[in-house]
Amino acid sequence: MNIQQKNVLLFDLDGTLVDSAPDLALALNKTLRQLKQTEYSQQTIRHWVGNGAKTLVERGLSGSANISEQLEPALVNDALGIFLQHYQDGLCIESTLYDDVKEGLLILKSSGFRLAIITNKPAVFIQPILSALGIGGLFEILIGGDTLTERKPHPAPLNYALEQLKVTAEQCLMIGDSKNDILAAKAANIDSVGLTYGYNYGEDIATYQPQWCFDTFNELLAALQR
Repeated sequence: MNIQQKNVLLFDLDGTLVDSAPDLALALNKTLRQLKQTEYSQQTIRHWVGNGAKTLVERGLSGSANISEQLEPALVNDALGIFLQHYQDGLCIESTLYDDVKEGLLILKSSGFRLAIITNKPAVFIQPILSALGIGGLFEILIGGDTLTERKPHPAPLNYALEQLKVTAEQCLMIGDSKNDILAAKAANIDSVGLTYGYNYGEDIATYQPQWCFDTFNELLAALQR
């Protein structure tokens, strides 16, 4: 289907609309410091973002994108609680919208597109971040990593969005920066856009074969405009 025939846009959040890595790194390093663990650079932590808070904490405790099998569940649970509190206390200290995102979303909304958020970030953080960054009223539905029992790359959050919005897969476009977004879209039979400027663990998003790839939000906007 032609991209201009889509009218429901399902957006990932971190790495797609918002560069949240600075605040996630800050909260994770505060957590690691409190637990007397090794801290890591923001650039390193950027490659760990995208699978939700628990996975980010596990990667921090492991010092690697590959989670150690030796991690104690009690330590992970303690660290997760500490991290969530630190992150809640500093959601938008350094987080910013990517270039042209706010203007682009406003144009899309005014042009009649229906907008939704599907992220692996805990749901409680979504609206405060959107509101702080001035895009809080643009989305019809917000789906977090803990809204359902499954999260991306599982198709359940995307299928749930279809049900809630009462639309078909053919009407929708999943837009994200991560392989999780593309794999979830494929599993839900939804066409996808890969944005190359996000995180994606240092991998080329094109490797996962989204229907379209764009280097900037403005390129996406230009392709969608009818």
